[in-house]
Amino acid sequence: MQPSELQSVKQRFGIIGTSPLLNRAIDIAVQVSATDLSVLITGESGVGKETFPQIIHQFSHRKHGPYIAVNCGAIPEGTIDSELFGHEKGSFTGALGERKGYFEVADGGTIFLDEVGELPHSTQVRLLRVLEAGEFIKVGSSKVQKTNVRVVAATNLNMIEATRQGKFRDDLYYRLNTVPISIPPLRDRKEDIVLLFRKFALDFAEKYRMPPVKLNDEAQLILANYYWRGNIRQLKNIAEQISVIEQNRELTGSVIRAYLPDNEMETLPSVFGGSHAEEQRSFSNEREILYQVLFDMRKDMNDLKQLVHEIITKGGNVDVATAAKMEEMQLFRPQYVQPNETTIVAPQHQPSSFKTNGKHDHIEDTEEYVEESLSLEEVEKDMIRKALERHKGKRKFAAQELGISERTLYRKINEYGLE
Repeated sequence: MQPSELQSVKQRFGIIGTSPLLNRAIDIAVQVSATDLSVLITGESGVGKETFPQIIHQFSHRKHGPYIAVNCGAIPEGTIDSELFGHEKGSFTGALGERKGYFEVADGGTIFLDEVGELPHSTQVRLLRVLEAGEFIKVGSSKVQKTNVRVVAATNLNMIEATRQGKFRDDLYYRLNTVPISIPPLRDRKEDIVLLFRKFALDFAEKYRMPPVKLNDEAQLILANYYWRGNIRQLKNIAEQISVIEQNRELTGSVIRAYLPDNEMETLPSVFGGSHAEEQRSFSNEREILYQVLFDMRKDMNDLKQLVHEIITKGGNVDVATAAKMEEMQLFRPQYVQPNETTIVAPQHQPSSFKTNGKHDHIEDTEEYVEESLSLEEVEKDMIRKALERHKGKRKFAAQELGISERTLYRKINEYGLE
């Protein structure tokens, strides 16, 4: 769409903003209007979704037909089928006469189903039939009626999550979502916030016959960086409050902050202080701790490489100094066993004594290790068995040695049959 055409659409439907995301949504709405495809408009509450079905209708060949907007969330579950599809006389208590539903009245035009995610399951089935076959049945009737209606739906729900939870039918969602249009939240349109506020301020100045309020630089920055959970609706309400209440028509940052809920101030720049600045300092401290951990891990890896090199150069024999390093690095603890299959390589012969300080420290329990491939389960089972033997079956002390909880140890004992 050409910029001049885009600007013409904005002026016609009262759309304020220059955001690329907003422009893209308008462009899609105009392009799809020439077809009869179903459209699903998504976006948070208050972003202005109700404008886009009007764009689609007015630029379509149905523009001379009826346009009906239905808020599905505002109609009670017991009467929504009657509202949408009509009912026959006497079909339920209070049905004193025949009634036409919206799908019958809107024949040849467009029907906008706002908050379509709130429809009950029984109504979803009826709506799916209308979308697929153009047919519906009135409540209390057995006669199939035809309708030629363009359906545009909107919701502020996460429809993918709603279908996963079974709240909305998959087939209906994909049928409605033939052409998706996503309306960006106000916080993603920072360049439009001040423009919208000025527009609302001028409108309320005319409405209440008073000079319009104006924003200084600090006030503009605060508005642009606010979260705006209620989006355009919230911005408009605040503009109206300020226009009516404030005597000074030049608004400062302190005045603006007084009208903004504190629980949504987290996106304001840290120069204004508050919780955001504290979060920034906390994040910085956590980052420093993370860097220190990474540096320590790198140092441990370098020490391990050096240790392995020393063992290899000594032909596999481990002296007292090397053994002390291995003990210090806790190389034989079970939590260091990572892969599913591990190869344990050890010296072919462990000397029966080490010479330290001119004396011989005899090691009674010497073993000859050979290279063998063991599974992680076998290694874990063997460690648990030996720990239990060393502590004479006392699980509390065995769990402490293994570095696991007693509950985990009890589960492992049952799993490996070590009772």
